[in-house]
Amino acid sequence: MTQFVAVCKIDDIPDPGKASFEVDDRFVVVIRAGGAFYCLDDVCTHDGGPLGDGELCGFSIACPRHGAEFDIRTGAALTMPATEPTLVHETRIDGDQVFVRLQAE
Repeated sequence: MTQFVAVCKIDDIPDPGKASFEVDDRFVVVIRAGGAFYCLDDVCTHDGGPLGDGELCGFSIACPRHGAEFDIRTGAALTMPATEPTLVHETRIDGDQVFVRLQAE
């Protein structure tokens, strides 16, 4: 497990909203929804599409390529064509900064 890394300020992401970042050579999408922050691998497990470019609806995000939806809280695949979850990473707020800690693959 890596250390927490600052990725942005709280106010950089509206609620609801999202932004993509590169952390330790890995692309992630940080999502703000319902007053909380979540972080997922920025990759659809169906075909590798960028989830950060997808539509956010409540606590799910849809891949812009084929519409597979993922739960932003757990990474679970909610709809076909995705059948595998995407990886979820830990987030932490410290002051006005959003931090992310990557989980092992």
